[in-house]
Amino acid sequence: MGRFWILLSNLHSLAGPVVMLLYPLYASVVAIESPAKDDDEQWLAYWILYSFLTLTEMVLQSVLDWIPIWYSVKLLFVAWLVLPQFKGAAFIYERFVREQLKKHGILRDHHGHQNGSPNGKGKKKFVQFIVPKKVS
Repeated sequence: MGRFWILLSNLHSLAGPVVMLLYPLYASVVAIESPAKDDDEQWLAYWILYSFLTLTEMVLQSVLDWIPIWYSVKLLFVAWLVLPQFKGAAFIYERFVREQLKKHGILRDHHGHQNGSPNGKGKKKFVQFIVPKKVS
C-alpha cells in the first residue's frame, strides 16, 4: 500500500505541469499553425484564464494554504478548461470575461465602436494605467 500511495502522489504532482502547461503549450503551437480560428480562440482564452488564475493564486496564497484540496480542485478546473471535449476556456471567456471587458470599455464591438464609452475614454484610461508616466 505504501508504494501505491507514493506512485499516486508522484502522478498527482506530475499531472499538474502536464495538464496546465505542457499540453496547452503543444496545443497552442498546433493551433497557431492550423488555418482554423476556433482553436486559436480556445488557447488564447486558456492562457488569459490561466494567467488570471495564477495571479489570483499568488494573491490568495496564504488563504489557499489552509484548503487541503485546493491543488486537486485547481487541477480538475484546469483540466476542464483544457480538454477539447469541453472547451471550457472558450466558454468562460465568452460568457464572463468578454462581458466584463465590454462593460468596462476595454473591448470594442465588431463595428469598431468602443463598448461602454463611445468616445474611447475607457481604453485611454486603461492605457494610461498600464503605461508608466515619464519622469521629468
